[in-house]
Amino acid sequence: MLTSLSSACTQTGNVVEAAPPDAAVTASPSAAVVTDAAGEPVTIEDTSRLVTLGGPVTEIVFALGAGNKVVGVDSSSIYPEEATQLPQVGYQRQLAAEGVLALNPTLILATTEAGPPEAVAQLKDSGVTVLILPAAESVEGAKAKIRGLAQALSLEAKGEVLIQKLEIDLAEAEQLQAQVSSKPKVMFIYARGPGAVNVAGLETAADAMIRLAGGVNVAQDYEGYKPLTAEAAVAAAPEVLLLLSRGLESVGGKEELLKQPGLAQTPAGQSGRVIAMDDLYLLGFGPRLGQAVLELTRELHPEVGSKE
Repeated sequence: MLTSLSSACTQTGNVVEAAPPDAAVTASPSAAVVTDAAGEPVTIEDTSRLVTLGGPVTEIVFALGAGNKVVGVDSSSIYPEEATQLPQVGYQRQLAAEGVLALNPTLILATTEAGPPEAVAQLKDSGVTVLILPAAESVEGAKAKIRGLAQALSLEAKGEVLIQKLEIDLAEAEQLQAQVSSKPKVMFIYARGPGAVNVAGLETAADAMIRLAGGVNVAQDYEGYKPLTAEAAVAAAPEVLLLLSRGLESVGGKEELLKQPGLAQTPAGQSGRVIAMDDLYLLGFGPRLGQAVLELTRELHPEVGSKE
């Protein structure tokens, strides 16, 4: 999932082992009651046909071993591979209720990123059970998503196994960070083509990941994203450029990236220190969060060495 363009990095061990499908999962023996993002209780009685909206939601459901019950996903559900073979209902932020309901789901699972509000309201009014969980991009938010979905599917024990693995990886990342005193300056670049290059500020998933991996986000004076400018890039002087894999591809690779305004004049540009990671792996805050933090920690702090 992680590709470093400045050094080789193993890609083994990057997959959360999904729990094996459980025959007992196909029907809930009793109703589950889960508190949604609005603080309201949602009673779940039938989990036989699931539509999962949002890459992290889909990934968690599959990791819990309930992927055999998923009948439809949104377009951001790119992992695991099996999910990409299922019928799609469009992008989670631009849903059409009719397309979702056409799959005859008994339960729709989503986060607060699902929209537009009118479509979500239609889904709720249809009579199909809809569970919307917080989309918080934090360690605790990831745990809450796992626990909420595990509870909804009556798979609490399997959920705790995923959380334990996440915590083990995070603890290892913290141990590695404790061995170094440096906090490399990182610029996260969100690119969707040469003419659409933005830099992540505070209150973003990228900012959270940089901090979790022991780095410092160079964009500290704004929230969200702003377009890249030569002046800002040179002034920020990042030591590492971090991108999504598809974003790096969209600008034509590393050489073309460094032709963007000001980047060649930065320490990162001069050393060629560019890291690209899979979109959902880096920013999904799902069951592989701990693995992603650990991988990024090793890349930002090469002095601690790569995993053998």
